[in-house]
Amino acid sequence: MGKVKAKEVSSLKPKKKCCRKKTRCLKCPVVVMRMKKLEAQGASKKELKKGLKKARAA
Repeated sequence: MGKVKAKEVSSLKPKKKCCRKKTRCLKCPVVVMRMKKLEAQGASKKELKKGLKKARAA
């Protein structure tokens, strides 16, 4: 999949089921949902990057 920008994660099609590993994948439904929330709030590029890191660590 390569490098994906934080602002593009919310537009990815999520997987059917969450793998629940320690570092969640980018297509994990939880990560995609959290990134959509941040984008809706109008987060800046820097905030999106931080949010992605936090969402994947959850």
